[in-house]
Amino acid sequence: MSQTFEVALSFQPGAKHWGSDSLLSYNEAGATIHLSSKEDCLTERLKIQQVARKLSQSNIPAFKLSGNWDLEAQWHFWQGVCSPKQMPTVEFSKLTETDSDELHARIQSYSWAKKMINLSPEDLSPVQLATQAGEFLTQIAPESISYNIISGEALDKAGLVGIYNVGRGSKREPALLELDFCPPGTEDQVPAAALVGKGITFDSGGYSLKSSVGMLHMKSDMGGAATVTGALALAISNGLKKRIKLYLCCAENLVSGHAYKLADILKYKNGVTVEVVNTDAEGRLVLADGLILADESDAPVVIDAATLTGAACVAVGDHYNAMFSMDDSLAQQFERISKQEHDPFWRLPLEPFHQDNCPSDYATTANSKPTPGGGVGGASNAAGFLSRFIDYNKKRWIHLDLAACYRDSGNSLFSAGATGRGVRSISRYLCDL
Repeated sequence: MSQTFEVALSFQPGAKHWGSDSLLSYNEAGATIHLSSKEDCLTERLKIQQVARKLSQSNIPAFKLSGNWDLEAQWHFWQGVCSPKQMPTVEFSKLTETDSDELHARIQSYSWAKKMINLSPEDLSPVQLATQAGEFLTQIAPESISYNIISGEALDKAGLVGIYNVGRGSKREPALLELDFCPPGTEDQVPAAALVGKGITFDSGGYSLKSSVGMLHMKSDMGGAATVTGALALAISNGLKKRIKLYLCCAENLVSGHAYKLADILKYKNGVTVEVVNTDAEGRLVLADGLILADESDAPVVIDAATLTGAACVAVGDHYNAMFSMDDSLAQQFERISKQEHDPFWRLPLEPFHQDNCPSDYATTANSKPTPGGGVGGASNAAGFLSRFIDYNKKRWIHLDLAACYRDSGNSLFSAGATGRGVRSISRYLCDL
């Protein structure tokens, strides 16, 4: 099909022959989406995304949105047709200048994050992830971005034992990106917030080796790093004027004669010692380094994001991302933002006692329980482990376990691959600081 396919939006039912509850009717120019309500709620917006996904599966090369489409309607249409294999062109309907800028800022940030997550692990090493994130943000705010990358043996010398040990089994060096977004006038201010992202570019499980099926989609294990980078990019594009620090903890978790092993003891800069009882619980080990640095930055707010546990996926499914915080007001604020942004999160339990749910006879704590999946309450126990590396009594800290940022296969809303969920909520929170 070479002709542009026009899609209109209507709040009237279609002709009876299309079915009384049909969301879609066809005409000579293309099709019309029929909605029953103008309410700006996720349920109604996802109906548009569902139709867009259906149309995209017909391999239509170009769409034109005709008539009156608001920002959210057009955004959800783009989400529905977005695919890593074949991306059609979309001619958007006219918006106000502000809304048009917002739409294109979202597309820019989400496109980058999705591209990074969908890349094959051979095409994205830890150093490349750190470098591309720094370059991407520099393109958006060249006068306000500075960054430094520490890699390889220099990580060990800097005391970044989690990133170094998880990544030392690979010939491709592990890396930490430390980036400072410092807009004019904020040079003498402490950061308003610090972001920490898990950047495991491939996770074999290490000596706690995953099955072939379990390993297949582990290129997505750097989804946290891509999400916080995309969120910062979107916030900057939307006028963020506060200073923000970004830490990406990047490594490949592979098996080799130089890989870290079960029963190793890691000693972190803050004095916490960790017995490795599961080399596949590596994400929390690299995040610990990032959280220590975020804590040292004096930022009053710290947000970390990671594709951390299968337990979170079991708890909330693939529609929601999971969130954890010991600050009730922060959790409630973030939940409100996620609803406003049509970016679903669900709070799971986290209490101080979760710190002690992975005991060790040889160290302050183990990195997990020596049982498949970390045992019951695995997502909360992982969050409890992370709480040892941040002063949550003095800082507002939220941990995001990204159960919904990637799909192993397509469904009625998303293609297989990255979804981008999580980006909007973090970005809005930063803009509201």
